[in-house]
Amino acid sequence: MSTPVRTRASRKSPAERSAEIADAARRIALENGLGAVTLRAVAARAGVTPALVAHYRPSMEALVAETFEAVVAAELAELADLLAAHPGPAERLGALLDTLLDGTRDDVTVIWVEAYAIGRANEVLAASVRAQMDAWQSLIRDVIDAGVLEAGFRTADAAAAAWQLLGMIDGLNAQALVRWGDAGARGSMIHGAVEGMLGLEPGALGTGR
Repeated sequence: MSTPVRTRASRKSPAERSAEIADAARRIALENGLGAVTLRAVAARAGVTPALVAHYRPSMEALVAETFEAVVAAELAELADLLAAHPGPAERLGALLDTLLDGTRDDVTVIWVEAYAIGRANEVLAASVRAQMDAWQSLIRDVIDAGVLEAGFRTADAAAAAWQLLGMIDGLNAQALVRWGDAGARGSMIHGAVEGMLGLEPGALGTGR
């Protein structure tokens, strides 16, 4: 009786293996939070040894920061495309509020909340958090600037208004993670506040979801 010939599994290129590890870390973060991105967890998800993960990612602090950036930058790009599909600044700002506060992105909210805490001891992550906050502030500031020019928004400092709006969004979403208050009313609660902040008539940004 002949002995079956075993075929050796093909080796993956360094680029493929690196991408596989990055994807495993991203999926773990979205499912279980940024704090769950550990050497052993990533190795288990990718189906490789911890030593191989360490070979491609010698610093777990850097991998956590990379994972955070991959998740939140993808969301930012998605939101930028969403806003571009709306005709005017009021519609874009209303869509932004509705989308960020409708509860469908709580997995990303968890990553943000954990990043603030973990970043206290991980400067690589803290730098990435600051860069992504700047990117979000820039996106919102651009909408507000356009609103001042085209839609009757009133503010003396669009950048400061964007920071304030980010704080409101982050606060409401963080509170919703522990089910404090009426989490389902996040969108409608913030619409009125933002309209007042920007000198708009009630309902100018829609009613929220």
